[in-house]
Amino acid sequence: MSTTPRSLYRDEGVVLRTQKLGEADRIVTVLTRRHGKVRAVAKGVRRTKSKFGARLEPFSHVDLQLYTGRNLDIVSQAESIRSYGPPIVGDYPAYTAGSAVLETADRLTAEEREPSLRLFLLVVGALRALAERAHPAGLVLDAFLLRAMSVAGWEPALSACARCGEEGSHRHFSVPAGGMVCPACRPPGSATPGPVTVELLDALLTGDWARAEASQAGTRREGSGLVAALLQWHLERGLRSLPLVDRADSPVPRPEASLRP
Repeated sequence: MSTTPRSLYRDEGVVLRTQKLGEADRIVTVLTRRHGKVRAVAKGVRRTKSKFGARLEPFSHVDLQLYTGRNLDIVSQAESIRSYGPPIVGDYPAYTAGSAVLETADRLTAEEREPSLRLFLLVVGALRALAERAHPAGLVLDAFLLRAMSVAGWEPALSACARCGEEGSHRHFSVPAGGMVCPACRPPGSATPGPVTVELLDALLTGDWARAEASQAGTRREGSGLVAALLQWHLERGLRSLPLVDRADSPVPRPEASLRP
């Protein structure tokens, strides 16, 4: 009986999640650099003598060799590029933020094998920042979420009106409209965030960490609420990990000051 030949390919990726399969195998979901999201079977990795079981855990950046399969691909080799897991899991704010990063990446790549290099690079950058404590975990997460939404085509309007495009310093924020709105376009129920909150979102979106880290606790909480509301509006279903995010790394509140130098 003839069988369809399996093709071998290689790619690097970040392990987003795993699930058990049978007694010894595991299904790993990986966001790869060139092939988008891939689901593959890692055979025997749950056995104690597995050669690469520990390399295929969430938060791991790995170099993979895979065979294409009918439904799921098969991992034939896995080499660690960098394991972000130990430093992230050992810090609760980083762990909860990192879990939200992985879940978001998984949800934003509903179509498997759709390449998304920008999203892949965002995930790697966010995990590196969390592992190295480069910035407060909450800010890293919100920056990732804003930029990931931008990659998906949902970048929030923070200066021009989201509906009519009128430039200006608008006061109202509408989640359904996609950002700041002018008085003429403001729908009922719009939020009225503080100007420094809008500046914080702009700083996170553009990578201006000096401005972002100058923000205060109340500003960060308000900004996180807007980011979460936008993301969940577009995904049409909330993230399980987002309510668990620990915002304990926010600074002690004190009188608000402008983020602008």
